[in-house]
This record gives sequence, C-alpha cells and structure tokens, in this order.
Amino acid sequence: MRLFRPPRRPAVLPWGLAAGFAALYTCVAVNRYRRGLSKAYDLGIFEQAIRAYAHGQAPIVPLKGPGYHLLGDHFHPLIAVLAPVYRVFPGAVTLLVAQALLMALAVVPLTRWAYEVGGPRVALVIGCVTGASWGIVRAASDDFHEIAFAVPLLAFAATALGRRRHLAAALWSLPLLLVKEDLGLTVAAVGLLIAWRARRGGRGRRGPLPGLVLAGVGLAATVLTVTVVLPSFNPHGGFDYWQQLDGGGQPSPWALAARIGWPPVKWLLLFLLAATAGFLGLRSPLLLLCVPTLGWRLLSANPHYWGVSYHYSAVLMPLVLAALVDALTRTDPRRARRALAVSALVAAVTVPVYPLHEVVMPEAWRTSPRLAHTRALLGSIPDGATVAASNRLAAQLTGRATVTLVCRAPTGPGPEWVAVDRTDPSVQAPCATADTARMLVEYEQRGYRRVVDQDSLLLLRRP
Repeated sequence: MRLFRPPRRPAVLPWGLAAGFAALYTCVAVNRYRRGLSKAYDLGIFEQAIRAYAHGQAPIVPLKGPGYHLLGDHFHPLIAVLAPVYRVFPGAVTLLVAQALLMALAVVPLTRWAYEVGGPRVALVIGCVTGASWGIVRAASDDFHEIAFAVPLLAFAATALGRRRHLAAALWSLPLLLVKEDLGLTVAAVGLLIAWRARRGGRGRRGPLPGLVLAGVGLAATVLTVTVVLPSFNPHGGFDYWQQLDGGGQPSPWALAARIGWPPVKWLLLFLLAATAGFLGLRSPLLLLCVPTLGWRLLSANPHYWGVSYHYSAVLMPLVLAALVDALTRTDPRRARRALAVSALVAAVTVPVYPLHEVVMPEAWRTSPRLAHTRALLGSIPDGATVAASNRLAAQLTGRATVTLVCRAPTGPGPEWVAVDRTDPSVQAPCATADTARMLVEYEQRGYRRVVDQDSLLLLRRP
C-alpha cells in the first residue's frame, strides 16, 4: 500500500543521488589507487585485458601467466565495451571511474520505483541506502571487477520485475550472460519468476512460456560457458573453479548441504542481507533472485566467498533493496517505516567499516614520505619496459609496461626490471612471501643489480 500519495513523477532526485554517489565512489577508489592500495589481483588483471581489447588484441594477461587468455578464467566479454574509452584515456583510473559510474547507476531505478511507491521521503531513503549499501561500497572501492556491469543491470531488471514489466525485466537481464558465467543462473531465476507470475495471474495468451524460455536460455548459457567456452580458452583445458566447489575432493550431498550453514560467518552474511532489506524484504519473491549467487558462495570451499569483506555481495544489494521496495507495496505504513529505519540503520552502521568514510579522513589524502619514495621508484622504470613486481606495485605499472608477478619464474631472458615492496600485506596471495624471497635471490644470482633499496622497497635491473 502507498505510504501517501506521491507526485506523479520524480524529478531530479534519482539522478542527483546517483551523481553524488558516483563522485564519492570515484574519490575513494582513485585516492586508494593514488596511495598505492590497489592490487594486480584484480585491477591489474582487468587493465591488461582491457588494454589488449583497446588495441584490437585478445585479452592476454601476463599477470595470470605466459599467454594466459582471460576468457579462460571467467566469461566477461562485456568489459570490452570499455576499450574505446580506455584507448582515449589509458590508465587504471579509467577503469575505476567507469566502475563508479556503473555502480552508482543502480540508484536510479530503485529510487524511481520507491518514489512511485511512497513518495520523495521513501525514495530518498531507498536511494541513500542503495548508494551507501555495504556490498556496493566495498566493491566500488576494491579495484575493478566485471560485476560493475551486473549491479545496474540487476537493479533495472529487479525493478522492472517488481513493477510487472516482464519484457523489460527479461531485456535488462539478458546482458548478464556476458558479465560472468554464474549470472546465467540469475537470468534463469528471473525467467522462473516471470513464468510463475504469468501462471498465477492467468493472463496473456502465451502464459508462462516466455518466462520458461528465458529460464532455459539462462541455464543453457551457464552450462555452455562453463563446460565449453571457458575450457576452450583455459590453458589447462577446464574450468578452474570446480575445485572450489568440491574442495579438491568429491564431497557427498550431505557434506555440501552442511556447508550452507557452517562456519558461522555465513550467518553474518545472511543476517546482513536480511537487515539491509529491513527484514520486510524477506516477504518478497524478488529475494529469490539472490539464491543462485548465494548458492555457489555458501557451497564453495573458498572462505573468501562466505563473508562480507570482498566485492562478491555487490550483485546482491540491488536485489535485496528491490525486495524491500516490493514488500512496501503490500504492507501498512507503520511496518513500512520500521523496515526503512532498519535498512537505513544498517547503512549508517556499516559506513565507518567500509571505505566510503575515507572521503572525510584527512590522513587518507596525505602523501607520506614512503609513498613519495614508492613513486620515485616506479618513476625510474621507463614506459614499455618488462617488469616483475609485487602485487600492489604491479597495479601501478600495468597501464604503461608489460608486468608479471615477481613470485613466478620468468620465461626467456627475464624481465628488465624487478620491483618489490617487502611490506605489501597482500603478498600472501597471489604470491607467498617465501616465493617472492626465493625469486629475489634467483634474480640477484643472475646478475640483476640493485638500483633502489630503501624503506623495504627494492628495485633490481637486468644486466
């Protein structure tokens, strides 16, 4: 039910909020890059891929290995649409700004729909909660990932589905097939909801058939990409992430089912999602769109997927908030206000935990002496050079050099330069500290000479 009668159409609010959050995301992400906090995994990887696309080449990513074709890792050809922009504005900042704009765009459809449901106050709350939601903020500040395209597409698709605009929902969801292989299952979920509503409503000559066709397309696309497309590009001839589902073995169905609720960090994820939806969103069938993504995350043996610390929850934010708006249409005003208050409280409490608060931290904008030393080290490496670097230093070089990770043995004569930050906290993954130390010894045994050795920063040059 409507909380009150709203004006006929929203005016500036949706786009104004989106522009504001895009500016905030851009400030945080670009400043973190300026401070050297970005990483080769994943910003450097995607820059190497998009840089290749921008020059009309296949997305070969040296950071993943010699001749590694990135479409053998995940299926995300849609990132190629950034290639023309990157060609004009080359550099990692282009990717970060593009991600900020894409993720902020999710605010627009949800704010508009909330305006129709409850007027400007409800729209303001939903718009602000969407923009400040912990999953989107974490992803917008955490390097670059292909799911930047999925966030607005899911927002538009879920909004159209909630407004019973089934054709629009299907059209908004179909590009998800080009964002990542698992999102075909989400497209299938959209199709099943369309079919269920068509059958329940008993309207239309075709009934549930269009929805079932969409579900079939989504499921078939996932099967095709995982079993045929990805293995055809993968250097090992398979899909690298099967082992993260089976844990390297063959667990029984009971063992897989037990994974859903253990360890307890998974309950934190589920609780935060429910709270972001004001708990009222649990009544909406739109929440079922979260099941495919939550399914593979909770069943996986990879602990990075279970919690709330990485970018994986960004695609869930527009879905849980769309479920909240949908539920507002079928509840009394008192309960609706309570749900909105809970959702807003979650956003407010999580802001200090996630990087959005860095915008108002003076220390986040300072240039420390060590940062100045790091820039000087990187500046001594000429454009077009070949470099083996540690994780964070590599992300600063992928736009102007051919970069590999220092922990991996080189092929051929070896890189011209080796750049390492021994204090890089990300050196455990993808590079173990011991592997980096071993390769540094090997490079010096090969005759590489030290050009810089200061503040745990090391630069070697090939003889």
